[in-house]
Amino acid sequence: VINMASKNGMAGEFGYTHYDASKGGIIMLTRTMSLELAHLGIRVNAVCPGYCVTPMSAEIDSPEFVENFVDRYIPMNRHGRVEDIAPAFLFLASDDAAFMTGQTVVLDGGQLAGQKPGPELLAKINL
Repeated sequence: VINMASKNGMAGEFGYTHYDASKGGIIMLTRTMSLELAHLGIRVNAVCPGYCVTPMSAEIDSPEFVENFVDRYIPMNRHGRVEDIAPAFLFLASDDAAFMTGQTVVLDGGQLAGQKPGPELLAKINL
């Protein structure tokens, strides 16, 4: 079983109370189901994407919004794509993940790792 959660289930975002709570619930559902189903050999994991540009989000978010969001919040300096997320599902469904259950795979370009340093700090430390 592979559940679709979100990085919002691991860190709240202002104005997204219902969404964040539902995704946090999916993460806990994943952990609890993994305990209940492990003895049957059933693995249960979750994938938590960060901000990804999809056809739906492209209709809602302007290119300026996306650029500003990436610049401000994502350490890898780009938004996610479907092509970044799909391999996690393939891995979790494969025999390579045979001993993995109850886990949450986060694919967010480093957003949950911590606050992205601004250009002033990067210039100061010469990175």
